[in-house]
Amino acid sequence: MRILTIIPTYNELESLPKTLGRLRSAVPASDVLVTDDNSPDGTGALADRIAAEDSQVHVMHRRGKEGLGAAYIAGFKWGLERDYDVIIEMDADGSHQPEQLPRLLDAIESGADLVIGSRWVPGGSVVNWPFYRQLISRTGSTYARIMLGLKVKDMTAGYRAFRRTTLEKLDLGAVESVGYGFQVDLAWRVAKMGLSVVEVPVTFVERELGSSKMSGNIVVEAMLNVTKWGLSDRWARLTRRAER
Repeated sequence: MRILTIIPTYNELESLPKTLGRLRSAVPASDVLVTDDNSPDGTGALADRIAAEDSQVHVMHRRGKEGLGAAYIAGFKWGLERDYDVIIEMDADGSHQPEQLPRLLDAIESGADLVIGSRWVPGGSVVNWPFYRQLISRTGSTYARIMLGLKVKDMTAGYRAFRRTTLEKLDLGAVESVGYGFQVDLAWRVAKMGLSVVEVPVTFVERELGSSKMSGNIVVEAMLNVTKWGLSDRWARLTRRAER
């Protein structure tokens, strides 16, 4: 399989070199695409220097901070144009341990269409996360699961592996969510197509360097979107039943 790992960055000057080094050691076969949102701290320039010394590392420079979803969609399109078989989502801050990536790849090889590295399935865990962050994540995932009628335990997880054919079936141009709701959005779209979504346990580790990009606005955006999607889907199903 040709593997591409996408790592979005915004002010990850401290974390990126360590994460890239670990990834290149853990899964040497994977190419890497750093999608940098014009980081003012020089992350993009650092990524360029790393790419100049490693032919498997590539850099996409974006105009500015346009959101996680937009960065990933740009990366997906880049990877699809270059015929990668598997495309990975991974955070730059080390919270997604590269050493656990083979678990996701094994599930892809076993036939999964989308694999989610899950904190909330048996065997999954979080390290050094404050209780309120765990509560927000668990509550958000539970709410999304109920509203959207899915069985996925960790709806907001950002450590993912997509089969190429899965991304090709998605209308990426129709994905409007830009924050962490983007992860819920894509999982829901994949599940609605009847494709297989598999969760594998991972250990999520709170970042040691840099600062988190999570904010209250991101959480509110995700919750509002999930509510809108869930209610719209219920109304559409009721309308279809009434027309029969």
